[in-house]
Amino acid sequence: MSIYSMWGAFEIGLIFGLVALGVLISFRILNFPDLTVDGSFPLGGATAAVLIHNGMDPFLATLMATFAAGVAGMITGWLNVSLKIMDLLASILMMIALYSINLRVMDAPNIPLITDPTVFSVLQPDNIEDYVARPLILLVLVIAVKLALDWFFSTQVGLAMRSTGSNPRMARAQGIHTGRMILLGMAISNALCGLAGALFAQSQGGADISMGIGTIVIGLAAVIIGETIFPSRRLIVITLAVIIGAVLYRFFIALALNADFVGLKAQDLNLVTAVLVTLALVIPLIKQRLSKKRA
Repeated sequence: MSIYSMWGAFEIGLIFGLVALGVLISFRILNFPDLTVDGSFPLGGATAAVLIHNGMDPFLATLMATFAAGVAGMITGWLNVSLKIMDLLASILMMIALYSINLRVMDAPNIPLITDPTVFSVLQPDNIEDYVARPLILLVLVIAVKLALDWFFSTQVGLAMRSTGSNPRMARAQGIHTGRMILLGMAISNALCGLAGALFAQSQGGADISMGIGTIVIGLAAVIIGETIFPSRRLIVITLAVIIGAVLYRFFIALALNADFVGLKAQDLNLVTAVLVTLALVIPLIKQRLSKKRA
């Protein structure tokens, strides 16, 4: 695998590290199976691409894209909390609706950003190549988001959200409005995915209606790989683990697709993803069996 491919895998891994943090909030902290990610990720990319293409500042466009995805996540939570629709079904309904919404936002299947300014082109130093500068910029951003989440979940609101996902009945007995916590958590989760989508569109030179397919699988794979390699109950470790899991996942994908002796091609990406997720799910079971045999 070439150096260029390694930097590219690192870059995409960091972007999906934001997705992994969002999936961590919905699936692990709130215990809410959320498939809205497959729609909120391209919503962030579509919103940012359209606004930048129409002359808006890329930083403001990225912020607007993050907000739009957060609203989509809040609507998913509202369908569950207020209309009492099952959490998984509510997310599926929102994911389907977002496909049409994304087409409406772009008014086309894709929006190119080849000649438009992006957050990367604005922040890139003159003496550093773009394929090196983009991952470094993303690294700083992802670390900042991770630290912000660590701080948030140590606050009273963050602890209330964690207790909502852990034991909602006990949380309600303690006077916590669990419905509001679900709405806030789903908004934060999908806002992170929308931010990732906006950065992905600017990194790859445009937004496409199909860019969100399989995003939830990648996010789950990152969470599972991270928790398998770095098992811990401390949230500060878990957030770091899922980011590392996303980067490792992209490295595994790049290594598999660039290994000539394996014979895999670009069209085998979903197959490789399924195999990696399966291995990540099986490894903890193997560890448990080995530990039982030793005991």
